[in-house]
Amino acid sequence: MIHIKTSDFYYDLPQELIAQTPIPQRDASRLLTLNKVTGETAHCHFYDLPGFLRPGDCLVLNDSRVLPARLIGKREPGGGACEVVLLIDRGEKTWECLVRPGKKLRTGAKLSFGDGQLTAEVVKVLEGGNRLIRFDYEGIFLEILERLGKMPLPPYIKEELQDAERYQTVYSREVGSAAAPTAGLHFTKELLAEIEAMGVRVCYVTLHVGLGTFRPVKAEDIGDHEMHSEYCMISAETAGTINRTKREGGRVICVGTTSCRTIESWAEEDGTLREHAGWTNIFIYPGYRFKVLDCLVTNFHLPESTLIMLVSALAGREHVLAAYQEAVEARYRFFSFGDAMFIY
Repeated sequence: MIHIKTSDFYYDLPQELIAQTPIPQRDASRLLTLNKVTGETAHCHFYDLPGFLRPGDCLVLNDSRVLPARLIGKREPGGGACEVVLLIDRGEKTWECLVRPGKKLRTGAKLSFGDGQLTAEVVKVLEGGNRLIRFDYEGIFLEILERLGKMPLPPYIKEELQDAERYQTVYSREVGSAAAPTAGLHFTKELLAEIEAMGVRVCYVTLHVGLGTFRPVKAEDIGDHEMHSEYCMISAETAGTINRTKREGGRVICVGTTSCRTIESWAEEDGTLREHAGWTNIFIYPGYRFKVLDCLVTNFHLPESTLIMLVSALAGREHVLAAYQEAVEARYRFFSFGDAMFIY
């Protein structure tokens, strides 16, 4: 068994390169291209992406939409402040949540949001500190969240988001993510239309991104890391499109690690896909053999994260770290609102 250390995926990132806000024009972000075989790089803009695609290729996008899942409210009685982030819908108006302040929100604690438009009670403290919270409201929960909730931005973003739609992809439809599938944030409807007009097939999967995506790898040996689970779906139509692309010699290009993890989770050994829905905790790191994916559009990921490990599985750790070093020197913007890479 090969032992791979978490520290092998460390790189030095100046704090000021962590993008705090989205740029005004989605597809004007920078694009670093990386040849996974040679390690050769080039510097472009995201609107240049069609120049790297070929008719007969297939672009796989994650259409999950971020839930405005961060609720700021008050504890009753007494009115002390509290914050709740919805993680997983457990049914019957009950959600698994992250909470602050943890010490005050024990079983039985009562909460109120939006001057009582939404009330809640902590019904259970779970192992690991999450809470099961039962909500009480009139009407449609999603509509209440649209009114009262905020976007649960990643912990490294300190600025408030001025326009909530900028943390959604232009093709998002299936509500359920706790974080955006950020590689897709660079696409505009016009750019997608241009790509389709070239003869590139565009298809969709759904993976609801959990906050576990930001959880640091604490294990020294990456084989000891326990991967978080996320719910994902592949439609019969998407499976058929991807299978046809492979048969006809086109490339399957995933937009984001979430799309990649979805199709790799449910692919047969021979690389064929069929309709599927379920939870995945697939952990892709160097040594993994990709069954379906050929190329990847992705953002720049945190040092020592499971995502930089996934990218290294595709393009080789040395190539990836050299490209990241180049991006740092060229002052690229990093993480969720940052620039992008195309690995081919």
